[in-house]
Amino acid sequence: MSDACLVMVDIQNDFMPGGALAVPQGDAIVAIVNRLAARFQWVVAAQDWHPARHASFASSHAGKKPFETTRLSYGEQVLWPDHCVQGTEGAAFHRDLSLTGVQLIVRKGYRPDVDSYSVFVEADRRTSTGLAGWLREVGIRRLWFVGLATDFCVLWSALDARAAGFEATVIEDACRAIDLNGSLDAAWKEMHAAGVKRTRSDALQV
Repeated sequence: MSDACLVMVDIQNDFMPGGALAVPQGDAIVAIVNRLAARFQWVVAAQDWHPARHASFASSHAGKKPFETTRLSYGEQVLWPDHCVQGTEGAAFHRDLSLTGVQLIVRKGYRPDVDSYSVFVEADRRTSTGLAGWLREVGIRRLWFVGLATDFCVLWSALDARAAGFEATVIEDACRAIDLNGSLDAAWKEMHAAGVKRTRSDALQV
């Protein structure tokens, strides 16, 4: 498994039930992810890490409400409730998530004017997180994605993994979705078209 890596996407308190941007049943994946992580030599964790008054927050735009859109310098942006603000309990990883095997934590969305769904490239589609280079340096070719949410940050990360030349597989029962206006079905179709594979934890073959 020296060329395989598990990528844990945004398993943070604000995306859990009761959090600022809760993903339904988001906490149900934690035990599954812990079991999976124990099988991988390489594990990366992505962490949403926004400054206060981030441009993607509806509260930063007068008259706007969460889940409306606005235009930022790089195009249309969905506006979110304030979430995963740097240093807050909401931005922390779920307390039961094991970080023992994590070699790298990639913080994203910390630039005030640019959102970031993908663990590879921020929403302006120009600013790299540097993850692709790190993966290549340590000899990783195959990536498995788990986390939140299937139809946003997992989707964008898996698509960017393929664009960067990596094999990519999403472990569907170790993810949960927001499913905003049919976004989950659209996400699976987009990932399939890009060559992203789909599996379940009980069928995982690394």
